Amino acid sequence: MKKINTALIGFGFSGATFHAPVLQALPEQFEIAAVMSSNPEKVKQQLGHVTVTDSIDTILDDHAIDLVIITTPNSMHYEQAKNSLLAGKHVIVEKPFVVDSKEGEELIKLAEEKKLVLNVYHNRRWDNDFLTVKQLIQKNTLGDIYTYEAHFDRFRPEVKNRWRESNEPGSGILFDLGSHLIDQALNLFGRPEFILADVFAQRENAVADDYFHLILGYGRLRAILRSGSIIMQPGHRFQVHGTKGSFLKSGIDPQEEALKSGGRPGTERWGEDDPQQYGELFLDGESQKLPAIPGDYSQFYREVCNAINTGGPGPVPAKESLDVIRIIEAAKESSQTQTAVRF
Repeated sequence: MKKINTALIGFGFSGATFHAPVLQALPEQFEIAAVMSSNPEKVKQQLGHVTVTDSIDTILDDHAIDLVIITTPNSMHYEQAKNSLLAGKHVIVEKPFVVDSKEGEELIKLAEEKKLVLNVYHNRRWDNDFLTVKQLIQKNTLGDIYTYEAHFDRFRPEVKNRWRESNEPGSGILFDLGSHLIDQALNLFGRPEFILADVFAQRENAVADDYFHLILGYGRLRAILRSGSIIMQPGHRFQVHGTKGSFLKSGIDPQEEALKSGGRPGTERWGEDDPQQYGELFLDGESQKLPAIPGDYSQFYREVCNAINTGGPGPVPAKESLDVIRIIEAAKESSQTQTAVRF
């Protein structure tokens, strides 16, 4: 397969932590050829002698670049993705895809017209806990699922001066952590029949939403997605209850912390669970500890490489990610009107 010349647009936390190290772990598939950043010293310290520019136009004018990865603030995703597609580049967009579903529809149509890969980096599909939950559901281990509950909680009682906590489009915890939980639920159960939501700014002086509680309705199944910013001691991250049994899981996939510490996918015990955080499976009135399936964020980019080289859809096609944005929009409407919104 052809090695893919890649450019990163932005080199903040996301680009430096979740994208660059994973690409570096796949040297036979990807070459990081250029980075758009206002901090060239940071880029060169991590990536060595790579081209650094403060202009996306410089990258889009480079015919050698095959793939553009957009890791800038959410409000910039649409314009940068559109310009990249118009320049003939394959595009990966950091979640959330866009901040308005109509923008997403336009980008999907443009990518289809130009026969380019357009995917969204929902890396949490490759978390070890979610992979385990997904396997249990697919194998019918728990029977018919009636209640699915997923949390993504933090303890950040003080509001910080940063774009994610501002009042600009695409800010707030629903677009941030909610994108992950919604994408996981859609991946498991498909589109819901309705959304009932409570979304608001809970902390003192907060101007962006920092708490949400979503209920996605699927017949008799309820998927409950929650996140809060004042949770010092989180409970279970996943609770799944079916006609044959239940599965409870605490803790969080270790890949983010490993990447922040300089780790790379492919190393020994990558993505494996801490035995103290093994999930608990309840079947036939008895419980047992269940090790998680090892997580692997590099699988996303392996599938991207295959899609670019073979013309496939990729691991997280933009069409799937568009439903995440539509649910976020429905959740905001539901919260404002205090009614359920049909989807």
